Amino acid sequence: MLDAPCSATGVIRRHPDIKLLRKPKDITNLVALQKDILENLWLMLKPGGTLLYATCSILKAENEFQIAEFLNSHSNAKEIKINTDWGIKTIVGKQQLPTHEFDGFYYAKLKKTSVEQAFQG
Repeated sequence: MLDAPCSATGVIRRHPDIKLLRKPKDITNLVALQKDILENLWLMLKPGGTLLYATCSILKAENEFQIAEFLNSHSNAKEIKINTDWGIKTIVGKQQLPTHEFDGFYYAKLKKTSVEQAFQG
């Protein structure tokens, strides 16, 4: 499981100061960090292994766009659909929006199908 460092925009109801503290550059830096962590963790995952990516963010850049880009650049990765009653289906994974009962969060489940071959051109 990768509980990725994120903007925490999904917990704004409990931490309203996030709206004041987060800057656009913070999001850009977090997206890059998430990508690096995801790439490195993927290298350690054995073929047939499953990775659950999670954030407490509601931003598409940290969630569905991050995972969609990862899937597009890794031929040995495939999405495993999350079949639950909660959340909203996104391009990839599921998003739970914050309510007065729940924080917002995102999950995507990936399977490593094989060892990825290095490009030789």
